[in-house]
Amino acid sequence: MSDKSRDSFVRVRVRDLERLTTEVMQLREFLPNVVHGLVETLHKSHTTEKKKECAGHEQLSLECLHLGSRLDTAQSECQKEREEKIVLREQLWECREQLQQQAEFCTGLGAATCTLLWSTSGREDAVKDILADGKLQAFLSVAAQTLVSFVKTMDGGEKEKPQEPDSHENQFVLALAGVITNIASVACGRDYLSSFGHVLLDTLMELLQLMKPGAFPKLKVLMLMALYNVSICMKGLKYISESPCLLPIIWALLEDADAEVCVHSLRILQSLVLEEEVASAAGPALLGPPRVACLERLARSPQPALRHTAQETLDDVRALLRKNAGEGSMNPRPSKSGL
Repeated sequence: MSDKSRDSFVRVRVRDLERLTTEVMQLREFLPNVVHGLVETLHKSHTTEKKKECAGHEQLSLECLHLGSRLDTAQSECQKEREEKIVLREQLWECREQLQQQAEFCTGLGAATCTLLWSTSGREDAVKDILADGKLQAFLSVAAQTLVSFVKTMDGGEKEKPQEPDSHENQFVLALAGVITNIASVACGRDYLSSFGHVLLDTLMELLQLMKPGAFPKLKVLMLMALYNVSICMKGLKYISESPCLLPIIWALLEDADAEVCVHSLRILQSLVLEEEVASAAGPALLGPPRVACLERLARSPQPALRHTAQETLDDVRALLRKNAGEGSMNPRPSKSGL
């Protein structure tokens, strides 16, 4: 046998050949199944991923649809609320207009009613009837609250539009103050105020302290007249003279540009001076040289009424000073103020 022939053949044992043949057959039998299983697994994996991706897209689509639905609902509700807001705003303006009309009507009615009461209370019998009715305390409480509200709103440093002198509000407040003044001008009325009207008297003094120089001179005059009428009663004079703000108010009002305000401030000052016990308790705040100099200046005023009243007050002060020195007597108390 040649070398070429030997290279073409290999000697294998029958047993090994049979085993190899068996393995090859097994591979032929199982390899397609393995490959097919692997391909099927890959296919399932790919299908699963696609399903997951589709499910994700579907979930996102559902969420988008849900959010879109919520957006449409929110926009619809917003539009509905906007329309309701427009309706409510129109109703609010209507209510404000109606309220303004009612307020103007009530103010006009109050002004007319209080003006009539002011005129009626100028008679002594009418004041006695008011006291007998038993409703005066409630009236004084309402009057005090109204005066406080008016003064603090219009003279409290806020930039408010100027008030018309003949407005219903002004007439209403002036009429209230006028009724109080007329009540205090009657003996039984000032006795009542001296005993049960302390809150009102304190309110009048507080408001006179708050009101700016030159503001509401008519109202100031009425309040000063009410305090002066109360001062005619010894109990009333004692009460208002014990207020620490009374004398500062008077001296401040004596610098007011309105002559009538100064005149009625001087009349209260006269009441204090003519009551020796009260004047002595006031001391330099009432009788000091700067106060005398102020009265001397006012006694030279070109306004006849102011000049006359200032001269009378100055004479009373000098008489008191002389009396304190044992040289003279006092003038009689002035008469009441009424309207």
